[in-house]
Amino acid sequence: METASSRQGAAQGDTLISTVMASIRRRIVSRGLTPGARLPSIRALATTMRVSKSTVVEAYERLAAEGLIRARPGSGYYVSAPMAPLSLAEIGPRLDREVDPLWISRQSLDAGDTVLKPGCGWLPASWMPHEAIRRGLRTASRAADATLADYGTPLGLRPLRELLARRMGAHGIPAAPEQVMLSESGTHTLDLICRYLLEPGNTVVVDDPCYFNFHALLRAHRARVVSVPYGPDGPDIAKFAAVLEEHRPRLYLTNSGIHNPTGATLSPVTAHRLLKLADQHELIIVEDDIFADFEISPAPRLAAFDGLERVIATGSFSKTLSASVRCGYVAARPDWLEGLVDLKIATSFGGSHFAEALVLNLLIDGSYRKHLEALRVKLARSMAETAGRLEAIGIRPWLMPQAGMFLWCHLPEGVDAGNVARQALAEDIVLAPGNAFSLSQTAHGFMRFNVAQSGDERIYRSLEAAMRG
Repeated sequence: METASSRQGAAQGDTLISTVMASIRRRIVSRGLTPGARLPSIRALATTMRVSKSTVVEAYERLAAEGLIRARPGSGYYVSAPMAPLSLAEIGPRLDREVDPLWISRQSLDAGDTVLKPGCGWLPASWMPHEAIRRGLRTASRAADATLADYGTPLGLRPLRELLARRMGAHGIPAAPEQVMLSESGTHTLDLICRYLLEPGNTVVVDDPCYFNFHALLRAHRARVVSVPYGPDGPDIAKFAAVLEEHRPRLYLTNSGIHNPTGATLSPVTAHRLLKLADQHELIIVEDDIFADFEISPAPRLAAFDGLERVIATGSFSKTLSASVRCGYVAARPDWLEGLVDLKIATSFGGSHFAEALVLNLLIDGSYRKHLEALRVKLARSMAETAGRLEAIGIRPWLMPQAGMFLWCHLPEGVDAGNVARQALAEDIVLAPGNAFSLSQTAHGFMRFNVAQSGDERIYRSLEAAMRG
């Protein structure tokens, strides 16, 4: 006779079986288990998940019935399903969708004119040099037929590479034009570097916090990611050394000039110690310098101290000129650049000759220089105004950046940034809560604000209301 206790036990058993099945499915979807891979033994999985062996047996049998796995007598269970489409949302720390890095980017990119975006990572379109771009387009349209219709060369337009080499030289980075390759964007550059230098399972070090798309990109390359706390002068050197000793990472991915999201700048002392550790552990450093042109006084560059031996420097014009004109670049030692050129050809064939010519026109006619001079003044004014308005409602900047567009801020004690972001979203305000930038998930009391996107009074009213609630 069935009793209430027996029904309860059966329900609990089904729940445990479903949990085991869901765990295996996630590993298949995230490609942690690929077709032909052997599943953990029944005993091992039962121990890991703290369930009985009979629960694992039943879960495996049900998955086999679905066709996801198959049994090999005397050998165990193996994945039989075809390769699942890669789902980045299933890889890495499980976050609420409203504070997931990819979700924040989607909301910011899809947002209409009525949505406020203090959490996005770019300047308002109204701040960009529209008339200069139009003049540049007219000039570029009169170029030779090949510029308008043909593929670009693998390295990219030589006059632009020569100009970029001179600009990097002003920062102390000894890059010859032959060591510079143009790309479609900063993200495209980083993707090529990851393809060239990483194998699935390699370890990569990032800052904590760091630009959240670093997390997404590294997930896509199936890298193992570890993080090191980032302070006002750069990464915590003692903890950085411990991570290198324990995990033997292949790469370190960072911003040096203006750090995203904190706005901090790397100190010369930290840079020297960092490079010494990198040399000892054969660590390759990728220095994403996308915010370089916001600077008033240049900060130290790892690529300058290192001379492009084990540091790769990257950048683009998406943040300062136009996100629609896709043009990035990378500077690296010759043997690495050769491999990157081959990958560029394999994945995108040639560059955008037209976009490269447009950027070159804007750089050499003085338009870009004038735009930057005005932009720096405007950003400095917005930085001070935004910091003041945030402090008035109890939100304190972690530090006041020397330049740039980001403020990394403490929320009042006990306020969770994820909850604030969810409430603001209901009012069509997209925020960037701290844990979206933190691999360790220790930044729940922080939020990043884009000062150029934070002028509307509705943002502060919404923040106040959300923090009270």
